[in-house]
Amino acid sequence: MSDNTHSDQLLSEVAALPGLPGVYRYFDAQGQLLYVGKARNLKKRVSSYFQKTHDGTRIGHMISKIVRMETTVVRSEAEALLLENNLIKTLNPKFNILFRDDKSYPYLKITGTREVFKPSARIPSPSQAFPRMAYYRGVVDRRHSYYGPYPSAWAVKESITLLQKVFRLRTCEDTVFANRTRPCLLYQIKRCSGPCVDLIDHEAYAQDVLDAERFLRGETQAVLDTLEQRMLAHAEKLEFEQAAEIRNQMSALSRVLHQQAMDTVSDQDVDVLAVKVHGGRACVNLAMIRGGRHLGDRPYFPAHVDDATAIGNALAEEGEEGAKPADPAERVAVQVLEAFIAQHYLGVAMPHTLVTSHPVGKSLLDALTEQIGAKVNAVHHPREHRRIWLEMAQKNADIALARLLAEEGSQQARTRALADALHLPDDQLDTLRVECFDISHTAGESTQASCVVFEGHKMQNSQYRRYKIEGITPGDDYAAMRQVLLRRYGRIAEAMREEGAGEVATPEVEIPVDAQPDATVRAEPVVALADQEPSPTEPTVESIAGPRMPDLVLIDGGKGQVSMAREVFEQLGLDLSLIVGVEKGEGRKVGLEELVFADGREKVYLGHDSAALMLVAQIRDEAHRFAITGMRAQRAKVRTGGSKLEDIPGVGPKKRARLLQRFGGVRGVASASVEDLSTVEGISTELADAIYRALH
Repeated sequence: MSDNTHSDQLLSEVAALPGLPGVYRYFDAQGQLLYVGKARNLKKRVSSYFQKTHDGTRIGHMISKIVRMETTVVRSEAEALLLENNLIKTLNPKFNILFRDDKSYPYLKITGTREVFKPSARIPSPSQAFPRMAYYRGVVDRRHSYYGPYPSAWAVKESITLLQKVFRLRTCEDTVFANRTRPCLLYQIKRCSGPCVDLIDHEAYAQDVLDAERFLRGETQAVLDTLEQRMLAHAEKLEFEQAAEIRNQMSALSRVLHQQAMDTVSDQDVDVLAVKVHGGRACVNLAMIRGGRHLGDRPYFPAHVDDATAIGNALAEEGEEGAKPADPAERVAVQVLEAFIAQHYLGVAMPHTLVTSHPVGKSLLDALTEQIGAKVNAVHHPREHRRIWLEMAQKNADIALARLLAEEGSQQARTRALADALHLPDDQLDTLRVECFDISHTAGESTQASCVVFEGHKMQNSQYRRYKIEGITPGDDYAAMRQVLLRRYGRIAEAMREEGAGEVATPEVEIPVDAQPDATVRAEPVVALADQEPSPTEPTVESIAGPRMPDLVLIDGGKGQVSMAREVFEQLGLDLSLIVGVEKGEGRKVGLEELVFADGREKVYLGHDSAALMLVAQIRDEAHRFAITGMRAQRAKVRTGGSKLEDIPGVGPKKRARLLQRFGGVRGVASASVEDLSTVEGISTELADAIYRALH
């Protein structure tokens, strides 16, 4: 790469860099962040990009786009690593390995145990005297005990079931507990000791809670020894019924331990990380060991693997990345693993031991050690039970990556089939964009429209939008469709006219006032799909005011809805060939759908086993699901007055959530006294009085 491809100002900035540790950032002409990197010596590292020849490579492609650079000097390489990964996660550079920021792991929560069991603790209420265990995801409250994290909600619920069988702790809400007059079904099936109706005293229940917490910390043998001593003590006093209860408790615990074949007493908290790279994609499988118990695993799939690893390999070959494996494939795996560790454990609690499928650099471990204030070890060649854990994690990584590649191959085939069926250009299938609309309401109540986006061979749930439809006759789906299309594409058409882009050459179009995009109602926040992990946290760049028109606009409906869409597109001066309606077939049977076109083409029946129809049905069904969930939430909000709390000055989302959790719903809050309301965290006596008056 010759120097004359870059400005003199940029080259002079490179020459003036200090030989200190730091982080550098490259930007292109549009201001888009290309790459974030760290260096022990900024001058040496950054100069290597501009002094060596990288023609015909991915790193050369990136360097050719650099027009601006930013650097930050830090005190140590550990600080540089932490800053680098903070920037990667928040700015999403194009040429870095990027893992989705998904650390919202669930925990098992046991309420109030830090306060209730203090010698000087006062017991303010019966519900606090008998702690409950629950599934929890969110900010940790020091007044309670938390165990985990767990890799999935299923793992938490499985542990709760286990503790119910052995220790019989309650799981009911405090509002339910306070109003019970007889034992519930869980007591009848021996999953709860019945503290709500005084079938167990506070001291005995407290002992069960302490035993459960010791078990969760991995002190299994100590729990068994304690139970045995209590059983023998009861037997000596001829209290055979109590001795039999403890014997049954020990038997249940022993059965659980035999079922958990992966248990160990030598390791308490360990994370096992295995990497698999194939076909330009990578998978990191994370298995969690907590309290000596294997809780399950979760796969992670990074983005930008090819570009980022090509740059990393080039730097490693030039000696810029320190000691790395000689095999390029192994170098890729190490880069992916280190990127995951840096991004995943940044700013969160982590175990002190990692078992890894590939070696991890010392600088990364030093940075993690500095972050948590305790030594972090990475074991690359484990033995005994750790080796078994790693083999399991590697096998699961292989399976997860194979499944991902198969699914991506299937989706790409469906995209190509749809392009062929509709005679769309097939040279840019990776950027083919489809937007689909659906209307949902209940007898005209709480009408909502949904827009879902398919691009890059997958559903882009971060770009989904909901539209609250107002000012129409209840139940008029055609008017609802007209409104949502005007709001979605009105500004796009206007922007295209101003820029002279596309084929928009019509006179000015007057968009009705009620169809103007409005930030307060045009698009509600996107929600995570029901069958997926929570949606990504990176910022959404999609905007209805942008110039990007989709390649296809799917309408869930037949001739009537397509005619309405045609009127809107004619009014806005947009291409009618983009509109395709999905009309139900005979008897509304799945697989008999026909495609209806707004530009006058004949209907098309793709065939029940057509890959193109499968993709159309997938997008249409997702739009239907998204519209229904939004409509139901809005309907429930209207019917139950769910917004009344947030309308009260001083009650935001967090306080509202605490109130609803404490009292079991809006009705429970409304029936609570001012004194009860003021016991909720963050609710002062003045605010409690305001809430009470607002709800009465």
